[in-house]
Amino acid sequence: MLKNRVFIFFIAILIAITMILTAAFVLYHFLNSNTNQMDMRTGPKQLSASQIKENTVIMDGIATNLAGTDNYIKINFAFELEDKKTKEEFEKLDFKVKDLINRTLADLKPEQVQGSKGQDNLTAVLINKINSDILTLGKLKHIYITEIVLQ
Repeated sequence: MLKNRVFIFFIAILIAITMILTAAFVLYHFLNSNTNQMDMRTGPKQLSASQIKENTVIMDGIATNLAGTDNYIKINFAFELEDKKTKEEFEKLDFKVKDLINRTLADLKPEQVQGSKGQDNLTAVLINKINSDILTLGKLKHIYITEIVLQ
């Protein structure tokens, strides 16, 4: 009878150790697969220049009048997107993006787009509007203003 209890206790300990090792193994592989996309210490994994270029759409020659003045703006953008699916969706909906940009610029006064602060505000507004109103498969990561002429 005592041997039977010791045997059952020994089997229970082996089962518990096996479950703990299995959980540790699964947890290790889960965390390891996430570090491919994100390094826990440094944040998101840095993309190479060619990967960034693959996920970037250039939009040139946008020109419109600014609000309340005879001033106009001519501006070129580079849109860095999250991945290839998002880039494809962005390219298919470029007419919506251009409309949104024109409408946004038409509401701004010249002083609102001048200087780095004005340009930062413009890109922030555009990122928020494009991500919330146009894109569904991913997100726009960054907008670069590649040329701007304000007259």
